[in-house]
Amino acid sequence: MVALVTSLLEVHDLYYCYPGYTAPVLNGTTLNLEAGEKVALIGRNGSGKSTLLLHCNGILRPERGQVRVAGQPMAYDQRALRDWRRQVGLVFQHPDDQLFNANVAQDISFGPLNLGLNEQEAQQRVAEAAALCGVTDLLERPTHALSGGEKARVALAGVLAMEPLILLADEALANLDPWMRLQVVDIFEQLVARGKTIMLATHDLHTTRTWAGRVIVMDGGRVVADGPTQHIFSDPATLERTSLSTVMGNFEQA
Repeated sequence: MVALVTSLLEVHDLYYCYPGYTAPVLNGTTLNLEAGEKVALIGRNGSGKSTLLLHCNGILRPERGQVRVAGQPMAYDQRALRDWRRQVGLVFQHPDDQLFNANVAQDISFGPLNLGLNEQEAQQRVAEAAALCGVTDLLERPTHALSGGEKARVALAGVLAMEPLILLADEALANLDPWMRLQVVDIFEQLVARGKTIMLATHDLHTTRTWAGRVIVMDGGRVVADGPTQHIFSDPATLERTSLSTVMGNFEQA
């Protein structure tokens, strides 16, 4: 009897240490993501959030452990990585790390063309992603002439043009004004309504509490709490174990 695959993304027992360092940044990290989830990945600086996302997208390769997408173990040859990133998209914390073409249209089309789509198919993907992210009027704009919020939306459009099943976003709401933050969250909502999975690494506890259906807390390169948002923020034992009790006290007073 063939077992049904329910998890879109499985991360099992990942270990990773950056060259030149002795302490691991990931120290046995394990988690699963299901279809249609809204997940907030939280934890203090240095807890391993960004490093985990880089492993989920295949940019970094673990020293030990495995990443599986739709039940299939991921490989690291060029063809496998291209297929991997067709399914799992990553928006970097700093948009400038992601934008490198002369204008917006070229930047958004880079991913689809790299997947082997023809020009017409790529342009269709560009038009759809640009419309979703509200950057259609910026398509001919040089990327260096964009504002911070515009860069964030263009970087997001470039990933969405590859039509991934899972979107990983590393501090995608940081440095955005409140209006732009709401616009990006609305884009996330539209994606989830289409069956996509979103995992947002963030320090924004307000967005975590009001948007996410599930919260994963990392500390010391491990997942130390994982559950429904309401439970994570209301269970005294969880708050104490994750040190969120102190953070929440400051948050409530702000």
